[in-house]
Amino acid sequence: MSVSRAISPKATANPDSPVAEWILLDSLNAKVALKGKVNVYTLAHTWTQVREQQDAWLLQSKGKNPILTFDASEVTSLDGSGFAFLIDVEEAQKTAGGQFAVTGLDPRYEPLLKEFDPIANLFPAPIVKPKRSFVVSTGMATQNFLDDAAGLISFTGHLSADLFWSLRNPAHVRWGDFVNAAVQAGIAALPIVGLVAFLIGVILSFQSAIGMQQFGAISFVGPLVSLGIFRELGPLITAILLAGRSSAAFAAEIGTMTVNNEVDALVTGGLSPIRFLIVPRVLAGILVTPILTLFADIVSVFSSALTLIIYGVPMVNFYNGMVQVVAIEDVMSGLVKATLFGVVVSAVGCLRGMQTGTGAAAVGISATRAVVSSIVLIVLVDGIFAFISYKTGF
Repeated sequence: MSVSRAISPKATANPDSPVAEWILLDSLNAKVALKGKVNVYTLAHTWTQVREQQDAWLLQSKGKNPILTFDASEVTSLDGSGFAFLIDVEEAQKTAGGQFAVTGLDPRYEPLLKEFDPIANLFPAPIVKPKRSFVVSTGMATQNFLDDAAGLISFTGHLSADLFWSLRNPAHVRWGDFVNAAVQAGIAALPIVGLVAFLIGVILSFQSAIGMQQFGAISFVGPLVSLGIFRELGPLITAILLAGRSSAAFAAEIGTMTVNNEVDALVTGGLSPIRFLIVPRVLAGILVTPILTLFADIVSVFSSALTLIIYGVPMVNFYNGMVQVVAIEDVMSGLVKATLFGVVVSAVGCLRGMQTGTGAAAVGISATRAVVSSIVLIVLVDGIFAFISYKTGF
């Protein structure tokens, strides 16, 4: 019988004797012998060496059911690092399909060893999730859509009832939150709304003038651009900016309160979260969206007039043409549409905040869902309003 030994480097606790030895008995049998004080210091370098020799031996005896014995008969002291070393060696042995046995362990260490039994609990096998079929994925997506639609309809009903309640009981509305939300969603949004509206007016005028110049109809650019801005682009641009700014802010704010169980505390205290948190924000959205839209209309029309001066159209001619084409009904149509957009943006942001789940990414997910849902509903409401305008002429 051939025996080969691998001695570890000198240990800190006992420099004259190695704490562990790898003993190869034959090609299918090996032994790890421990002696002396086994702790985190004495195992510092021995652990790695024994594991490397074990891996090489297991590779050579692959498929032959190798047997490894862990001999602890000469151990005088054993701490948690020694058990970790034992478990590591045992896990490698069993993973390779071999056998493992412990001999000579002092009975006083048996209770501690049993705490790690079975070893499979310490090294759980990775769970491979089966790939969903197309039918299952479609069904789950449909179910999620229906659940989301049902939640939206239910929320719309509760919000409508509480908005009506706020009209009947204005003294009970949290007007402080209303003012804060109006400042956050309104006054603070003026710079970005004004910048985008200015650029939209310039771009539309330039692009329209390039085509109309070929027909000698530069004078018609101002009235057409103004009509499009008042009826469609002004409300739409403002709503999309508020969806990316205010709706996400509402979702993040209420979502944080949901994660911190503050919304549950309101319910426990007998307060309605919709009346306490959502109604002031929706009222603020209803107020500031038409104002921001009118501001965006004025800035866009003014930038369009400045742009057409380059093409030789005086500002007086631009104004006269706009007055002849744009009627008060066109301005009111855009403001009514902006009011609906304000309800959608603020309400959807609050809804997604109330639906926030748990976890570190929950608030970010709610803010993202708020922006996406708001933009989708804005386009949907805009399409419905366009059909109504076509039928009624408003």
